[in-house]
Amino acid sequence: MFNRLNAYRIMWVLVFFDLPTETKKDRKNYAEFRKRILNDGFQMFQFSMYIRHCSSRENADVHIKRAKSILPSKGHVGIMCVTDKQFGMMEIFRGKEQVETPETVQQLELF
Repeated sequence: MFNRLNAYRIMWVLVFFDLPTETKKDRKNYAEFRKRILNDGFQMFQFSMYIRHCSSRENADVHIKRAKSILPSKGHVGIMCVTDKQFGMMEIFRGKEQVETPETVQQLELF
């Protein structure tokens, strides 16, 4: 069966974290975790929240598994997956003024 790409099949993976930065080792672990999720294609949405566009649930599962494999030993990390439709309904504010939501990434994947 052919699965069309649509707003309910395309996924966004959100990784948000609160990691300690008290010691030099903590800061190194924080920087390493951040660098590795950036290398996996995540983009900073807010200071400790990174997002990645995925073409399907299966693709999202791959990136979720990668994020889980690099979890630091300390701190709190949350990983959430939402559909493109849900992501598009997000309201974003800067102060009390509403700003436009980011446009959906137009991504071409070659197999």
